[in-house]
Amino acid sequence: MLRILVVDDHTMVRELLMETLRQLDEGVVCSGARDADEALKLLEQGAYDLMLLDLMMPGISGMAFLGILRRRFPALPVVVLSALDDSETMALAMRHGAAGFVPKTTSGDNLLEALRKVLTGVVWLPLQVQAAHRGGRLFADRYGITPGQMRVLALLAQGKSNREIASRLGLSEGTVRIHVSAILRALKVRNRSQAMLVVHRRKPTKL
Repeated sequence: MLRILVVDDHTMVRELLMETLRQLDEGVVCSGARDADEALKLLEQGAYDLMLLDLMMPGISGMAFLGILRRRFPALPVVVLSALDDSETMALAMRHGAAGFVPKTTSGDNLLEALRKVLTGVVWLPLQVQAAHRGGRLFADRYGITPGQMRVLALLAQGKSNREIASRLGLSEGTVRIHVSAILRALKVRNRSQAMLVVHRRKPTKL
């Protein structure tokens, strides 16, 4: 029996992931948690073979939670599943002990392939993700945008408000406003709508 824990604060996403993961094997048992506290309670109640972790959660952020997991459950492989897929975020997750990094735009079949590799002890960094990261880095270099600003820009592109971005990234709204102002200056635009036009005009498909 393969036991997998999915940690994501969005109920629909969590349930869809759990349904997909049941295709890994006939004996797969999936559990879900909406945040780090709930996940820790489940981990203390029994052993799991694998965890899927969203980085952007309320309360303890996914990145901070990775550090806690490595100290308390060092044998548990954790695969980060995130809407933030820039190279800096991926590298930071791997430094915090992630066993793999899969963007939320990945297909179900590719996700299952990644998890099968991780379960055999392989660290999963898909080539297509690396290519997207290189595209994002070129965009950042072209406009002089910092890694922190790129993470804010990725959420702006999803239509998130300053408050939502602050919650997702663990920042104050004031800091987010500073980042947004810097992004607008870097892109030489006056507002968010114009910024999104610049983002969507560029050839690379991902931030």
